[in-house]
Amino acid sequence: MKNLLLQYKPFLLFLGKFIVTYLVLTLVYQSYLNRFDAKNAEVDTFTQLVANQSTTVLTWFDSQSYTMPHLKEPSVKLFYKGKYISRIIEGCNALSVIILFISFVIAFTGKFKNTLLFILLGSLLIHVLNIGRISLLCVALYHFPQFEHLLHGVIFPLVIYGIVFLLWVVWVNKYSFYATEVDKK
Repeated sequence: MKNLLLQYKPFLLFLGKFIVTYLVLTLVYQSYLNRFDAKNAEVDTFTQLVANQSTTVLTWFDSQSYTMPHLKEPSVKLFYKGKYISRIIEGCNALSVIILFISFVIAFTGKFKNTLLFILLGSLLIHVLNIGRISLLCVALYHFPQFEHLLHGVIFPLVIYGIVFLLWVVWVNKYSFYATEVDKK
């Protein structure tokens, strides 16, 4: 048993760091969300920020873009060209994707400064891309509403998760301690 633990120690350390980081960040995020009253259609501040930033991007294409609170559920209605196109819910703010990203980076530890910088810049990139994703999705849904499932359920998630995957590949191969160990061999 001891030999097995030693043999799989790197994997077990990775798994342990990933699970602990993911659980801690998820609990922190959930406690943040619990501060808002979903039963009274109250939207968390970050989701509201994402909706407002997406609308700002949409106004570059059309000045009639705006948001308004949804009165029956915790979401923000997004209008493009004066037409109600979509609702922004908590799941649209990409914080769960950022939590997953951070957990993976921490699990494949690197130098503290590199880790912190990569987490901050990667999280900012994911946030900016998410704003662009929501904005482009609204424009696409305005013009092609019949493709809602394909656009919202397949293409745009593939893009955001694809970018996160590429960030992970860069992290593991360039900045993590694993990359420096491979370079030494």
